[in-house]
Amino acid sequence: MNTNRSVLLEGVVVEEHLHLSVTEICQACSITHTHIEEWVAEGVLQPEGSNQSDWRFTGHSLRRAKIASRLVRDLEVNTPGVALALDLLEEIETLRKQLNQP
Repeated sequence: MNTNRSVLLEGVVVEEHLHLSVTEICQACSITHTHIEEWVAEGVLQPEGSNQSDWRFTGHSLRRAKIASRLVRDLEVNTPGVALALDLLEEIETLRKQLNQP
């Protein structure tokens, strides 16, 4: 009996078009405003806007915030550690892309 099924997945790249407020990022990642403030101060997240009330975050920031929240929650990594880990993860991703280029 053949049980192979084809599954069609569809996705949308949101990083370029998404702009979230501090509250929306907090809700999406189950974190507090304090986390966002600390991560912005440490350079983990780079919001658009000059005042905290004007901050808007891209899809790239959402991705980083989700990873950061898991590092804090699951591994109890502090804010400087989160910044370092995210930078290293992005460097690994860049190097992997370079290796896969013809």
